[in-house]
Amino acid sequence: AARFLLRGAGSKASIANVNIGDQSLFGITLLRLSPNCLSQTKTQKRNAAHFTYHPDPVPTEYGPTTKMNLFQSVTSALDNTLASDPTAVIFGEDVAFGGVFRCTVGLRDKYGKDRVFNTPLCEQGIVGFGIGAAVAGATAIAEIQFADYIYPAFDQIVNEAAKYRYRSGNLFDCGNLTIRAPWGCVGHGSLYHSQSPEAFFAHCPGIKVVIPRGPVQCKGLLLSCIADQNPCIFFEPKILYRAAVEQVPTEAYTIPLSQAEVIQEGSDVTLVAWGTQIHVLREVANMAQEKLGVSCELIDLQTILPWDTETVCKSVAKTGRLLISHEAPITGGFAAEISSTVQEECFLNLEAPIARVCGYDTPFPHIFEPFYIPDKWKCFDAIKKLISY
Repeated sequence: AARFLLRGAGSKASIANVNIGDQSLFGITLLRLSPNCLSQTKTQKRNAAHFTYHPDPVPTEYGPTTKMNLFQSVTSALDNTLASDPTAVIFGEDVAFGGVFRCTVGLRDKYGKDRVFNTPLCEQGIVGFGIGAAVAGATAIAEIQFADYIYPAFDQIVNEAAKYRYRSGNLFDCGNLTIRAPWGCVGHGSLYHSQSPEAFFAHCPGIKVVIPRGPVQCKGLLLSCIADQNPCIFFEPKILYRAAVEQVPTEAYTIPLSQAEVIQEGSDVTLVAWGTQIHVLREVANMAQEKLGVSCELIDLQTILPWDTETVCKSVAKTGRLLISHEAPITGGFAAEISSTVQEECFLNLEAPIARVCGYDTPFPHIFEPFYIPDKWKCFDAIKKLISY
């Protein structure tokens, strides 16, 4: 909490020294002229969610279920791991107290301070320690408090964890390392609490990058990452921690990595996303059917690296059109990699240029973050252009 306040204070100090542009002055003028401005600011509640969450059907193949939100499904997965694997350890900033998002609540009391413990505020040290623990034979589960803070650990992940097996000719590896981090925008997280850095790591052979869309997938994919013999980065959509609620199996189960899921079948347009944006595109698919009579096939990529090219290309070969959407900036985003691959594999099947609806090439803004997010209206306009091309 202290770190959050310090960084926030730094951000406020820097913002105070920024010159206000003409557009900002114009906006301030409008606010001053508005007769209802003061009363509205006192009573109006900010609605950050740019989607409506629709839970998946209750899974029946994994045994009894109980109602969980997304952060509780993370806790359940970690609980299952600590109970079944005596070498498993969980560490990070504030995890002993439950973490800022409460994902590790109760685990230290249940399993002891030697297995669930706090670290200094040093991401490079957290991942470096995790690599060493994994090499020594432990199941190491590291938490980075926000995905935005993973960059100090970038060298450890890219130059050490990802290459450890390769550089030793498979004599040594740190495949038992899993790095968790809250990820994505929330509508008001601004520069340091809304980023989606998956594309940075998608350029790095030797690691796996996974992003779930809801509690059921979250637990199954997280347990798959923990069991996988490669270092994995597991990004958890923070806006879904409490917004997403489903019936989740209480016992341990796994969902295969590198396997996209076709959530909804269709014939006219293929929609591809991951994490929070899946729920945006689910609404877009319904809008396209109701307003345009357009049938959309919706695919949740789930694993960013290595990603499921076969499922996506098979769908595009059928529909002839593709829209990809993610929250990260458009230039160099992972949508570009998908677009390039599909263009190479499905060129003769395409009926229109591939569309990307993503974030802008700017840092995440604060009060304008709701305008930055690729919402359903932007995606719906892209579908209209694809169909009328």
